[in-house]
Amino acid sequence: MSDANEFTTVFRSADPSAEEDATSARERLAQAGINAVLLGDDAPSVVEGTWEVRVPESDRARAEEILATPPPEPEDEAEVPEEGRSHDLDFVSIFSSQGVEAEMEALSIQSLLESSGIPAILIGSMQFPSLPFEVRVPKSRAEEARALLEDVQRANAGVDGEAY
Repeated sequence: MSDANEFTTVFRSADPSAEEDATSARERLAQAGINAVLLGDDAPSVVEGTWEVRVPESDRARAEEILATPPPEPEDEAEVPEEGRSHDLDFVSIFSSQGVEAEMEALSIQSLLESSGIPAILIGSMQFPSLPFEVRVPKSRAEEARALLEDVQRANAGVDGEAY
């Protein structure tokens, strides 16, 4: 590594959280591709009771700019509106069946949902016929998908119940 004299201090703290703050600053710089070194007061030329982050002089301006910008706050899901939460995109099962006709029924349901604009995925494998086939839709569209399937089942029940 280069001699510490070729490096310029871009962060220094003597706060009780100095080591943690300096480590965080070094990580932010590293993520930006800047070679930064973390030094405690056991290093030569570091003031007793402080922690420093140093970078090559050529990266000083960019490093200072990065450190001047507050780090992004972690997103608190409680502050995100319910409809915008990522778990609404989780897929939930709306159909599961096992047996000889399970695959064809699952494929039919998947086609029906997709033709109605509801994204659907088919889970299952012909290679393992003992495992069930499932149709899954995004959690945010599950009620709509279930209602559509109920409507189709009611319509089919009416057709099947009529005499020729």
